[in-house]
Amino acid sequence: MLNEALRLFRIYNDLKITELADQIGLSPSYISELEAGKKSPSLKVISKYATRFDVPSSAIFGFAEQLEADPHGLKARIARTVFGFLKKVEQNGQ
Repeated sequence: MLNEALRLFRIYNDLKITELADQIGLSPSYISELEAGKKSPSLKVISKYATRFDVPSSAIFGFAEQLEADPHGLKARIARTVFGFLKKVEQNGQ
């Protein structure tokens, strides 16, 4: 679920993959693979996201753990709803 947390931070901040890639010094294809769950981010990458979004790295890990720990719980349902909403916002913006 770390991939979903990374994607959610990007979408919430209204950034396209290419914009984030430029801002944190990663390739757009690498970010795409991270967000799709095809690759796992290193601590250095998590740190880049955290710095860009002005949150502690632990907030990113914490959000991802909440999504994973209790997939049927209220917090997870809320997170999925927010994620679904942001996904629609992203699709409408393209």
